[in-house]
Amino acid sequence: MAMNVRTLCLGILSLKEATGYEIKKMVEEGIFSHFIDASFGSIYPALGQMLREGLLSLRTEEQDGKPGKKIYAITDKGRAALAQALDTDPAKDKFKSEFLFQMLFMNQIDPRHLMVVYDAYLEEQEAELARIEACECELPDHPGARFVNAYGKTMLRTAVKFLHENRDEMLSIIAAMDNEPEAAS
Repeated sequence: MAMNVRTLCLGILSLKEATGYEIKKMVEEGIFSHFIDASFGSIYPALGQMLREGLLSLRTEEQDGKPGKKIYAITDKGRAALAQALDTDPAKDKFKSEFLFQMLFMNQIDPRHLMVVYDAYLEEQEAELARIEACECELPDHPGARFVNAYGKTMLRTAVKFLHENRDEMLSIIAAMDNEPEAAS
């Protein structure tokens, strides 16, 4: 299965009705932020196409002094399309990390800046772990959601533990680099 915006939107809407804005927020900051990136420029066309195909329904909720809020819901046909999209082998995970790229070439980074990069990355990972732990209350109560949340926490806890355990070694590497006249060139 190649995860795409359509499948992502169908998955989100299978859990609850939502506006395009709410879907985008879940993809950026919520429980769906670890799957694929999706912009408004890809979400709204996908929602419109799926609406035309009968995979979604739309209702407008009136708001005082504002345009009506468009709320999307998945239809039975949409649930069938989601099931069909999920009934395939997943594509291989892609992990990309600018941090690891910098660590690969650490000997070419100013040693004083290297520790700043290292500590900032460690702080990011700790913050992401805290965010995932906090979003447990947003999760639907089913085994798949619990599995994905536990997997994410395990991966982040492992990264945080590794970074803490190797911080002293990084400081030693930086000290050695600092003592080399050609360290940053």
